[in-house]
Amino acid sequence: MADDPPPQRKVIHIDMDAFYASVEQRDDPSLKGKPVAVGSAQARGVVAAASYEARTFGVKSAMPSITALKRCPDLVFVPPRFDVYRAISQQIRAVFADYTALIEPLSLDEAYLDVTEDVRGLGSARAIAEEIRARIKTETGLTASAGVSYNKFIAKLASDQNKPDGVCVIPPAKGAVFVAGLPVRRFHGVGPVTAAKMERLGILSGADLREQPLEMLRAHFGSSADYLFGAARGIDHRPVRVDRPTKSVGAERTFDRDLTERGELLEAMARVAEAAWVRIERSGAQGRTVTLKLRYADFRTITRARSSGSPVADQAGFLAAGTILLEALLPVAPGVRLLGLTLSAIQEDGATPGEQATLPL
Repeated sequence: MADDPPPQRKVIHIDMDAFYASVEQRDDPSLKGKPVAVGSAQARGVVAAASYEARTFGVKSAMPSITALKRCPDLVFVPPRFDVYRAISQQIRAVFADYTALIEPLSLDEAYLDVTEDVRGLGSARAIAEEIRARIKTETGLTASAGVSYNKFIAKLASDQNKPDGVCVIPPAKGAVFVAGLPVRRFHGVGPVTAAKMERLGILSGADLREQPLEMLRAHFGSSADYLFGAARGIDHRPVRVDRPTKSVGAERTFDRDLTERGELLEAMARVAEAAWVRIERSGAQGRTVTLKLRYADFRTITRARSSGSPVADQAGFLAAGTILLEALLPVAPGVRLLGLTLSAIQEDGATPGEQATLPL
């Protein structure tokens, strides 16, 4: 009947396991079983991705290479091959397309799938997820983890539960209980700054968050309050959005001490630019505007932007634009506590759509 409620949504979040590092270990058998970091071992280098062997030492993406080597002296660095990663990503998305047209890529290695309509007659969302994972392994030699649930928020959380090479299914009846037992720092949309603020307010878990009145959340978290209020109850009405436009991609870093010297600021800029460019490559975005963000020691924040007539071609061009913007602001007598660099005015190439927010290092 026309007034019947829509069917319960069935969402799968597929997340490749240590994607870049796993590709390198697949293509070079001598790397298997070794701690591998994709990136540069140079002084200004940044880890783009780490194998599970490296992660046991505390090595993670966006970490300065110097720090990573201190934690794991035997770490093997390999340069990123984004052309290879993009090609494999397209293989994987071709697999997704056999099961649904409702695909929302988040990056080269993860995506949401709405499988409410069982087009292949497999009987359940879990069966669809298992078949997709099996095909990915057969066709690429790589493993993927999957979260299966009734909304995007829980599906993404669930895909982390049984990594690597695992599946986690959270049905509607168990959604609220599942969320209540998780630390809020794992919630999508809760970054380090928000998590620290929540901790100061005594909000450590989903259960703690659920106890907070909506008015209190609005007072402390503004426009995010309604989302957080629903998430704490396992509620998320966001649809899987096909070809979601990229708005901006970037990275920022808060320093342990305020920086004042030109040399140290330029070195910090190089590291932020490298981390940002990894994310730009991962998202497949092409953009014309580079934006510099500076937060001074007195917490005053300014931004400066520079646009060109054509997309920024490479990391060197991205860094050069940022350096020009930074040089125009020197000297910085108060000191700089945060520096960020973002690419925007995005021109989609159709290959890897997906929104990527500026992320802290």
